[in-house]
Amino acid sequence: MFKPNYYLLIAVVFVLLVMTTQNVYFQLAWAWCALSFFTVSLAYLLNKPTIFRKRSNGKVPIYIRWVFMPFLWGAQLYNSLARSSDPVPALQKIDEGLYLARRLFPSDIHQIKSEKISAVLDVTAEFSSLNWVAFQDDIDYLNIPILDHSVPSDTQIHRALNWIHTHRKTGRSVVVHCALGRGRSAFMVAAYLLSQNPQSSPSDIMDKIREIRQTVRLNKRQFRYLKRALDNKLLVVQNSAWLIANPVSGHGQWEEQQDHILSYLSAYFDVTVRTTTLEKNGTTLAKEAVKASPDMVIACGGDGTVTEVAAALIDTHIKLGIIPFGTANALHHVLCGASSKIASIETICFDLIDGCEQRIDTATCNGEPMLLLAGVGFEHQMIATADREKKSTNGQLAYLQGLWEAVSQNEVHEFTVQLNDEGPFTIKTPSLTIANAAPVTTLLAQGKGVPNIMDGELDLTWLDPERMQILNLAELAMLGMGDRHEDSESTDGHNGIFHRSAHRVTVDINQIGHYVIDGEKRDADTLDIIIKPNSLSVIVPESMIS
Repeated sequence: MFKPNYYLLIAVVFVLLVMTTQNVYFQLAWAWCALSFFTVSLAYLLNKPTIFRKRSNGKVPIYIRWVFMPFLWGAQLYNSLARSSDPVPALQKIDEGLYLARRLFPSDIHQIKSEKISAVLDVTAEFSSLNWVAFQDDIDYLNIPILDHSVPSDTQIHRALNWIHTHRKTGRSVVVHCALGRGRSAFMVAAYLLSQNPQSSPSDIMDKIREIRQTVRLNKRQFRYLKRALDNKLLVVQNSAWLIANPVSGHGQWEEQQDHILSYLSAYFDVTVRTTTLEKNGTTLAKEAVKASPDMVIACGGDGTVTEVAAALIDTHIKLGIIPFGTANALHHVLCGASSKIASIETICFDLIDGCEQRIDTATCNGEPMLLLAGVGFEHQMIATADREKKSTNGQLAYLQGLWEAVSQNEVHEFTVQLNDEGPFTIKTPSLTIANAAPVTTLLAQGKGVPNIMDGELDLTWLDPERMQILNLAELAMLGMGDRHEDSESTDGHNGIFHRSAHRVTVDINQIGHYVIDGEKRDADTLDIIIKPNSLSVIVPESMIS
């Protein structure tokens, strides 16, 4: 039975050779080997195939290849010996349009062509792939790195199932390969066959595969994981998606990026594309999507488009994905972290492909769906000042300019507030926000730190009108950058900031008669905001799941 400790022991042997060898050149060689096998042992001990830095196109950076060269030489030697005595062919057909193979060499290209295979799924982490474009330019290739003798993550399984199914559904044959075509690749082929035949058992499927490829074998851990995945209904193809794009968001980015977006997504999803018009907004199109019951609906646009699409998905099983093309992209920032502000289209698309489902809170404000926040005073003045022309010219700076103008005017308003079933109270403030969620950049909602989108509560933040508002904003910035203070029910305002939490908030805003909800201006005399816990499924990067 293989154990990661074997590689660690080999590394120790090379360290001893370094210590007992006098020749400096041999010492350097042994040190190189020790580093290589020690790093490989770390990859196994930590279950981190990404240590090999193999990209989805199969390329491994040259500096990584040099680090792992001694290990790769050993692995190549072992695989060559195993391949020379292997009783089964390099590549075999397991099911219609589905093949299983060991690592493919240029000598196997003729069989790839004769079998009319047009998609290659490589599940090795350690070896760089063939340059398929050099041999056959119509081959679609994907690498999902898995360590030898190990099991893939749930995310990797879903990605592989969707990718295989998308190709087979369009009549393209797929080959799945690992180093010897016995373990990792057999696991993925078995997982896919179980997704198509859920009434079968892992034992039945493995027997079927072994009838064709006798050398296939899963270790106990791989077999248990396959059985668990089947029992937990993880082996399900989820590859239907609607993409709803706002063609005017972000200076018309959809027109520029749609080919790139669809090239990434179409390999994993059966994508239906719709664009918003004056007659059909995101909510109307998303309601059409709900009738088709796709696995995911992707909102491509700014926060307004995202809110429109999400409105139709609340209280459904359909997941919301986001491709941010707006100015603030606040919800995407909340869900995907600060790095999302500079993420490439490729990264965003693969976050949708590889991401995890998470249930989040939503709210209603005067009967209208609210994902982020409602605000009066500074928040409304900021949004009203930052019109489309200013946002097109200055981006997020338009909001900062609007906030500065509002702070300079410092208009104080009186509001009557009621929380849950408690008695009403009156506040005087230039700014009041009621937030379900807000990124750290939304300063006016940071009265208790960054609002938690999964805590089942609304966060009220208002400012002391007697204190310099610049100091209040600085204090909010500090709160936003610190940890959220879950142990305190309210903030008493001694530092100029007031905070309360509630499930329902009613505010009499008759004095001003207007507010903003998720960046959109509205008119009303009263705000009635109710939280809806765990009411929306969203796709977030795996790294954001705690």
